[in-house]
Amino acid sequence: MVQFQEHIITELLEDTNGGLVVTSSGLGLHKLISSLFLLHHHSQGCLLILSATPSQKASILRNYENVTQSQISDEVQNSPAEITSDLPANQRLSLYSSGGILFITSRILIVDLLTRRLPTTAVAGLIVLNAHLLSDTSTEAFIVRILRSTNRDLYVRAFSDRPHSMVSGFAKAERTLKCLFLRKLHLWPRFQVYVSQDLERNPPEVVDIRVPMSTYMLGIQKAVIEVMDACLKEMRKTNKVDVEDLTVENGLFKSFDEIVRRQLDPIWHTLGKRTKQLVSDLKTLRKLLDYLVRYDAVNYLKFLDSLRASESFRSVWIFAESSYKIFEYAKKRVYHFGRSDSGKLGQIKTASTKKRKLNDNKKDEDQSTNTESRVVLEEVLEEPPKWKVLLDVLVEIQEERDKRALSGEEKDHLDEGDDNGIVLVACKDEHSCMQLEDCITNGPQKVMREEWEKYLLSKVQLQALPKRNAKKAKELKGFGVLDGVVATAGKKAEVSSISKQEHDALLAAASEISKRINKDTNAEAGDQKHVDDGGFGKGKGKGKKKKSSAGEKTNNDVASTDKAMEGGFSDEVFHRKHDQGLDAESSRETKKLPPVVFYALESDQKILDILKPSTIIAYHPDIAFVREVEIYKAENPLRNVKVYFLFYEDSTEVQKFEASVRRENGAFESLIRQKSLMMIPVDQDGRCLGLDSSNEPQSVISQNLITRKAGGRREAEKEIQVIVDMREFMSSLPNVLHQKGMRIIPVTLEVGDYILSPLICVERKSIQDLFGSFASGRLYHQVEMMSRYYRIPVLLIEFSQDKSFSFQSASEIGDDVTPNSIISKLSLLVLHFPRLRIIWSRSLHATAEIFASLKANQDEPDEVKAIRVGVPSEEGVIENDVRAENYNTSAVELLRRLPGVTDSNYRVLMDGCKSLAELAMLPMERLAELMGGQKAAKMLRDFLDAKYPTLL
Repeated sequence: MVQFQEHIITELLEDTNGGLVVTSSGLGLHKLISSLFLLHHHSQGCLLILSATPSQKASILRNYENVTQSQISDEVQNSPAEITSDLPANQRLSLYSSGGILFITSRILIVDLLTRRLPTTAVAGLIVLNAHLLSDTSTEAFIVRILRSTNRDLYVRAFSDRPHSMVSGFAKAERTLKCLFLRKLHLWPRFQVYVSQDLERNPPEVVDIRVPMSTYMLGIQKAVIEVMDACLKEMRKTNKVDVEDLTVENGLFKSFDEIVRRQLDPIWHTLGKRTKQLVSDLKTLRKLLDYLVRYDAVNYLKFLDSLRASESFRSVWIFAESSYKIFEYAKKRVYHFGRSDSGKLGQIKTASTKKRKLNDNKKDEDQSTNTESRVVLEEVLEEPPKWKVLLDVLVEIQEERDKRALSGEEKDHLDEGDDNGIVLVACKDEHSCMQLEDCITNGPQKVMREEWEKYLLSKVQLQALPKRNAKKAKELKGFGVLDGVVATAGKKAEVSSISKQEHDALLAAASEISKRINKDTNAEAGDQKHVDDGGFGKGKGKGKKKKSSAGEKTNNDVASTDKAMEGGFSDEVFHRKHDQGLDAESSRETKKLPPVVFYALESDQKILDILKPSTIIAYHPDIAFVREVEIYKAENPLRNVKVYFLFYEDSTEVQKFEASVRRENGAFESLIRQKSLMMIPVDQDGRCLGLDSSNEPQSVISQNLITRKAGGRREAEKEIQVIVDMREFMSSLPNVLHQKGMRIIPVTLEVGDYILSPLICVERKSIQDLFGSFASGRLYHQVEMMSRYYRIPVLLIEFSQDKSFSFQSASEIGDDVTPNSIISKLSLLVLHFPRLRIIWSRSLHATAEIFASLKANQDEPDEVKAIRVGVPSEEGVIENDVRAENYNTSAVELLRRLPGVTDSNYRVLMDGCKSLAELAMLPMERLAELMGGQKAAKMLRDFLDAKYPTLL
């Protein structure tokens, strides 16, 4: 461990109650927690770890195993275990009583606490990760409140490495402390004195390489930023959001979407389609900037093609003045297309110029067929500039090592740090890792060639798909004005769509590639058969296998390509291939490269301590990974570590990295100010009182009511019980009900979510769940089951506190019944189930108030009966099935199918007679009275009295 990490643990242990630790990202949080494991002894009780992600859990366990390998064998019994839903209750109880370290989900723990499977005195402490995700209604706060109420010696240690998330919302840090019943907030930013001293004592050698972007990449970046700025201006015009947060710099981060949504959530249902689409467009534009520096030119063009296909009819950003440049420059990075006269390549300027030129050429063809003209498709296949720089850096690293080995320095170098020679390349995602590995193995030209062939073959497969709604596709519809320019469908089509001849040229190139691959596959198959017959060795290497698989994949594409080309152009297609660069590739192969390991930052695995690399290349720089490298060097001061940073010069990649540092520093400065001003209420023993409403003083009215009774004595309050389905503990409502003083009984229910009394059953639906339940038909079945088993079935529609208390804006509510309208669906549901009651709740706390009022004059629910409702016995008979008492469902279905019986009179008939036999004996006058008319009664009587036909 680094010395400042020991300071953090020492400071945390000073308060036996625990504390909340907020650190900068990448400062080795998993090592802090594994060190706390070493301080735990099983005699104290069990230590529970909550809210750990799979990657965090794996990192903590791996670090703990590395530390305990050097410890004595007595420590092995303390190895952490994991409690999952697969473990039965008795095994969970034995693990709790063992006093070990347990990873557990909050849902399992709260159920075991409420069912008293876990005695609270058996818990020594809690470690809560990702504390920035907590709130006063979260399940973790529910757990801490129950444990604190009966176990005063319990300690809670919470951790977070996302300082910017701890300052989102009003007094987030203070509310987090209160919901965990904590008083101490420990802040450890990168600029803290102990941290900066430890990390800067032996810093790694850093080489900052600024790679210039290509001309087209700069053009795309400029165009995307212009479009993003235009969308932000449109967003500001809505007067619905805070203008200060809407900047291009904030738009580079993923949290920007959260900022906008958090401001718009209260009124999200009342917004128009245009504003909602602007929010989605900003997310798309952020991806375009991110993917520009992450992916190669062909994959970037493929992504743009998918956007053009999926978003062209509804997007706002695609109508911006600069949007066509994005598509145009992305295409020019991959290929150039034009018409050459007398062998000269036609240059493409803009989409409108290109289209007009092609039309003019068509007119020339019609007038004279002797003009020599042919279509030229020239491959460009621009390689990402970082690829060449990465290869040069690897060659440079190997040359330096060779020089050291010759001069005798390598031996001294090994003695100092046990250098294993590994070069670690850190990329953003797995795709980049695989592509760079392929680039080092086979060369950049071959990688780009493979991506280009995949792109062309995907065009063939798309062309072979059956066409649907061809006539409707011509009617292009768009909406909105962007940057003061009215966008029309015709302009959009001119800008974003490629010409038919260009499309046909791509298909012709794809046909050529498909035929070549098919030919190579057949040739290799014949060679392989010859080899097999001759009894020679198996296979011919990885390259052959890869080509063979590609050939098998595209074996059936030739026919579809030829079919697609039947209606093509009459001109000769000239396919000018990209220069293969054989000299450069052969020279690269002669140069020796060091052993390279690729690491995906998205995997969030801490591998520096495992691989122990001597050289690290940050291909996609990330602030958290930079801190991890600093920690790694501080823990290994004798090891020579060299770090290369590859940045695109004048790119949003640099801006994003620098802005992330500024944002983190600003978050810590805000937390420092909050810490100096926050007020934490404590009891006489100095312990935090938290947010529990039971600690609030009684109102004056309730106190006066008590004094009017004899001696002012308080009556023994009746315990209010609510039976809750196990699945409902994914929500926060059980927590809020417990805050209101209700006893929560968790069981597995077949019918309903909450049982308030023997008569009242509640099915809770959030807004999102309500829409999904209507779409799947699940809600109809749930209401039907509640209506069968309970006298008062209730559908609770629960809104969020920070969102609009409405389904849709008033302008969207129509008078007609439509199948897509949620109001229409609810109306039909109520008509079909007249006993169903609907409760509209603004928030979780409002729901708790409603439940309390509903239970005011009701008996408490029976847990045993609630569990048995709807559950068949071994013989398949449902015990205590109230359907036999209330309904004979088969008879009801038969009654509703009789002539003259309608939805409006069948319930009156059921109330007027007890059985179908009694119905058949009713006189005509009584039938007319029940059915509401002579006509309906006569239809039913004629049907019942009709004789059965006989065969003579």
